[in-house]
Amino acid sequence: MVDTTLVQVGKNLSDAMRILEDGHRELEAGTERWRFSRSSIPGPLQGDGQDVATILHLVHNLIHEEEEEEDKPSQQMQNVGEQGHMALLGHSLAAYISVLDRERLRKLTTRILSDTTLWLCRLFRYENGSAYFHEDDREGLVKVCRLVIHARYEEYASDGYAALSSKQPVIYQSASGRPGLGQHLCSQLGLPLSSLCTVPCNTIFGSQHQMDVALLDKLIKEDIEAGKLPLLLIANAGTPGAGHTDKLGRLKDLCDQYSMWLHVEGVNLATLALGQVTSTIMAANRSDSMTLTPGQWLGLPAVTAVTLYRHEDPALSLAAGLTSSQPVAKLRALPLWLSLQYLGHNGIVQKIRHAAALSQQLLQKLKTLVSIKTSVEDELSSPVVLFKFSQEMSAASSGGSVEGFCAGEREVLDAFNRWLGEQLVQLVPTSGVDVVELEDEGTCVRFSPLLTAAVLGTQQQDIDDLVEKLSELVPVMSSTMCLRQDFREETHQHSPLLVYIDELSWPGLGVVRYEPQDEGMDESRRKQELEKINTELLKKLQELDTDIIFSTGPEFGTEEDCIFVGMVTEDVDVSELVDTIAALGRDIEESGRLLENMTEVVRKGILEAELQLQKANEEKLMEEGMMRQLPLVGSVLNWFSPVQSSIKGRTFNLAAGSLDSTEVTYSTKAQAGRPSLQDTPTSSSKRLPGQRLFRRSGAGSDSFSETSSIGQAEETPREGSTTPSCSIHPPISPPTPEEDSHSASDVVAEETPEVLTQAGAEEASEERQPEGQEVEESGR
Repeated sequence: MVDTTLVQVGKNLSDAMRILEDGHRELEAGTERWRFSRSSIPGPLQGDGQDVATILHLVHNLIHEEEEEEDKPSQQMQNVGEQGHMALLGHSLAAYISVLDRERLRKLTTRILSDTTLWLCRLFRYENGSAYFHEDDREGLVKVCRLVIHARYEEYASDGYAALSSKQPVIYQSASGRPGLGQHLCSQLGLPLSSLCTVPCNTIFGSQHQMDVALLDKLIKEDIEAGKLPLLLIANAGTPGAGHTDKLGRLKDLCDQYSMWLHVEGVNLATLALGQVTSTIMAANRSDSMTLTPGQWLGLPAVTAVTLYRHEDPALSLAAGLTSSQPVAKLRALPLWLSLQYLGHNGIVQKIRHAAALSQQLLQKLKTLVSIKTSVEDELSSPVVLFKFSQEMSAASSGGSVEGFCAGEREVLDAFNRWLGEQLVQLVPTSGVDVVELEDEGTCVRFSPLLTAAVLGTQQQDIDDLVEKLSELVPVMSSTMCLRQDFREETHQHSPLLVYIDELSWPGLGVVRYEPQDEGMDESRRKQELEKINTELLKKLQELDTDIIFSTGPEFGTEEDCIFVGMVTEDVDVSELVDTIAALGRDIEESGRLLENMTEVVRKGILEAELQLQKANEEKLMEEGMMRQLPLVGSVLNWFSPVQSSIKGRTFNLAAGSLDSTEVTYSTKAQAGRPSLQDTPTSSSKRLPGQRLFRRSGAGSDSFSETSSIGQAEETPREGSTTPSCSIHPPISPPTPEEDSHSASDVVAEETPEVLTQAGAEEASEERQPEGQEVEESGR
């Protein structure tokens, strides 16, 4: 007999996954983009309803709506394989099974729960255990704590929390444990925070992430003497940060001595399924309970966590919530029940073995990199690899100097390693690496394939790509670290133009700020000028033909109006780089001053020109007489007796702010002092064809790339350049700031309409010079 409803559930799930996956492929290929923006989604429910395909397409577009609207790249999604489909099918089947009659539901859920518990206990070497399935991976520990309270306080079931007043319970956890776990326990159990005791890790002997057993023994004795009751100890088989395992055997003996409950959690518990297990991890099967997360280890979406525990009294387990009389609650194990059967014992072990092999592969390759320091508890079997960029090793290998960084060496290295981790995540997203902050080792890059490999589908090729990118980034970090001190010293030599900002958290060459040199400005004006100059300076630096990245720094940084210089290679000429920054800043400041003074200078020049024109007209009137001003009479007199008036031309020197005579121009018939384009100052540095900016010649074939425009970028005005002249008569627009910075040429002021009106009648008789750039101002 075939259950048609059960068949239809499986078919609907297959169709739904096919539609969603096909839509994702279409989105990546760009062949079709479904547009369901928030504004187009109907608010009220439609009366006639919609078909399944339309609804699923709507779901797909809601998932990728942000990527489509902002043109973001498609993010790395979980690799949902066939075993993932089985887990998703389990959620659908759980809803279908819940509608069965009560007797069949009870039998089915009991079989599912018992099968899953048996498989997990045998798979992870935990004999005679019971299982509790929970969505929140902390919930199992909460229920276990409640079980221990019921077991140690006999009157707790009747008196409640009043029973705890006789002896306050104490829960012990490692300082390297999961952050916030102890506080969550106290909150859920209604215990004060004084019931939580954090045990420090080893400080002299052993791992820096393992719980100090001797100190734990001392703390337990002190609590007993104080009238408290040691209740439970939380140990780690793989700390959240470094993946280290506590001395579980010694901790279990200590717990037995004081009648405490031992709970173990951590990613290293997955290796219990392998054929060869270290004695440290094997001791976990002696614990009273442990929490497993098979969904992460096997790449199963939406699969519950499992807490395995041993306890003989089912009534206390029921009171603590570890077991339930409701059959529907037991259906939480159904997705895992289906997935375990689909994978089989060999498939489960193969996935865990593959993750462990990836860790060993990366560890062996990292040993060949001289600038990388690894931190692994057990190199033969640890599934977690920590590595970081090492300053000491990089300095020794590159031959550079890192003096001056002793005080902030830790912070600088943390910034560099944080940058390294972020780059690796972007370059090789399928590797699954992330950045962790450890108290004793600082910032490190972590590779934990048991948590990511099954989800991301990490393969050996991804590890090779990761090491390749790492080998490309490390030399750049080493050279940058060695040149940071040189950059600081070169910047100090340009003081007070440039100010070095000691920003230890910046992963780059350094931070510099250009300071304006005008002492007469007030504080608000100086701040505006500082922001204006450094913003323009950053823009000009970003336009240069160079591999160096210039930016405004971190988005939430503390320093403002600064130039943040990124990573550099070893062939970078730091002196030339700092000289260019100072020269460009000085050019921007001088150009700004010239533009500010131009308005006042032009205004004064125009007023003086008007006065001289008015004076020239009066002299012309006195010289020619009144009769010559009459229209008809004047023409007759000029015909019989022409007037020989002298020419009194003027030029307006914008740089000097004065009106000069044009007698020299008329006598030589040419403008004097205009420099040729060949005399324009350029950069003094000599670069080979194809060599980028700030690269030392002969540093290697990779030091040269495209041609650049450093000549134009570093041109600065010269004080000794001759100032050319322009006549005040024709209205010529002022020059651009670029023209001022290159040649400091004069600009002609625009005349007012009154001046042009007075001189308009005389333009026909003016003599024009051969170059066409000087126009005579006629005088009487």
